[in-house]
Amino acid sequence: MLAKTFSATVLGINAHPIEVEVDISMGLSSFNIVGLPDGTIKESRERIMAAIHNSGISFPIRRVVVNLAPANLRKIGSGFDLPIAVALLGALGLFSEESLERYLIVGELTLDGQVRHVRGMLPIALAARECGVKGLILPKVNEAEAAVVSDVWRLPVESLRDVVEYFQGQRAIHPNAYDLSGLFQQHESYEEDFQDVKGQEMVKRALEVSASGNHNLLMIGPPGTGKTMLARRIPTILPPPSFEEALEITKIHSIAGVLHADTPLVATRPFQSPHHSISPASLVGGGMIPGPGEISLAHHGVLFLDELPEFPRGILELLRQPLEDRRITISRATLSLEFPTNFLLLAAMNPCPCGYAGMSPKSGGSVPECRCTFWQIEKYRSKISGPLLDRMDIQLPVSTVEYENLANHRRGESSASIRKRVIQARQIQAERFRDSKTRHNAEMSRREIEHHAAPTPAAQRLLEKAMTNIGLSARAYDRILKVSRTIADLAGVEIIDEPHIGEAIQYRSLDRPIS
Repeated sequence: MLAKTFSATVLGINAHPIEVEVDISMGLSSFNIVGLPDGTIKESRERIMAAIHNSGISFPIRRVVVNLAPANLRKIGSGFDLPIAVALLGALGLFSEESLERYLIVGELTLDGQVRHVRGMLPIALAARECGVKGLILPKVNEAEAAVVSDVWRLPVESLRDVVEYFQGQRAIHPNAYDLSGLFQQHESYEEDFQDVKGQEMVKRALEVSASGNHNLLMIGPPGTGKTMLARRIPTILPPPSFEEALEITKIHSIAGVLHADTPLVATRPFQSPHHSISPASLVGGGMIPGPGEISLAHHGVLFLDELPEFPRGILELLRQPLEDRRITISRATLSLEFPTNFLLLAAMNPCPCGYAGMSPKSGGSVPECRCTFWQIEKYRSKISGPLLDRMDIQLPVSTVEYENLANHRRGESSASIRKRVIQARQIQAERFRDSKTRHNAEMSRREIEHHAAPTPAAQRLLEKAMTNIGLSARAYDRILKVSRTIADLAGVEIIDEPHIGEAIQYRSLDRPIS
């Protein structure tokens, strides 16, 4: 006998509907799964047979063939346990075969027939909506995540027995009610706030500019100056993600298996801070079946690289293409998958190998005096390639905080107040680029710079003077114009004048010779 139902496999950040066909015939006992299954699916035979037996259902000795169609598409994950088991029982005649074809079923089985959590439920729910099935049968622990797709009828189950009784008409299964807007607002909060930061007004201003125009930023300063603390607070001044952006963030976190059960929808900007010992596959994604890496988990959020020169140069070079294209393609022998990588890059580093270059006795106190030579500092900084450094629009020195600022109990400006200005600046950019693929000032092409970031004659003379006298590099020219465009947007003016150019020039410290 033959029975069919539907399931889905997640490849990249999207789920693809899969037709599960099961044929049971007379012959020697065997259980074969065909259709490019991965190792997890091939092992499902033992789980399925044990789950059926421990659910109190007898299974005769038969020849079983399971086909996962289309046959040329790779299938991965443990979510095929439940649909294969249900199709098997349908082929045995326990319930109507026609009823199975109206559902998309997904779930992992335990040996006693319980249904366990699976990864990627959000993209699977989206796939169920697109293919127009009657309902989505899924693990109960995954229901909140699937509830984000409001127009899909959910049937949450806890065991294989629940599904059997539902198809036999002995049990009614109803979805739980979820307040989608409440889910979105419940988790839209951050623990950190800029009002807790003492001093560092110039750095906070640069972070505001960075957030407004989506400019990558590099902080250079001695240990203990607050570089990491400042970086962790930049998500609090970024505009809240839209619902579509939150869906994309949630899909990636769900596929990676890092989505918490009590957070079915990620409503805050992600902040990823990998250690410098990270492997290439962990950073950009990979594996035999490619999965998302740290740069994709930071999609629509922030990727922070602390102690930047400590990362192997080969690892850092992997960032160049994702930073430029806002996506990364990972190819393997059997498939090629694409993951989004639209993140804001923040990085921090010491000014020299020992970390104390430029610290005066007044600011450093008992800190050891820097004895690094010119060539040692050059070698240290050269660990960061020119092409990667070229993608850092803002390069900012971070100095130590004076005692007067540390002892001052007055709180600084809150993140909420800064965020209002950032949102206003981004609204200006949204209107400016409404007919373009560009979204932020940092992404402007050369033609768009000439059209939207032309400085006044006086500002042009100041930029020319900086290029010749201060020793700024040629690659800094476009970056200064992009940053000055954002500074002017924060000021609410269309014309880029001398103050805007002057401030942008101050944010190019690594383009100047080492003194």
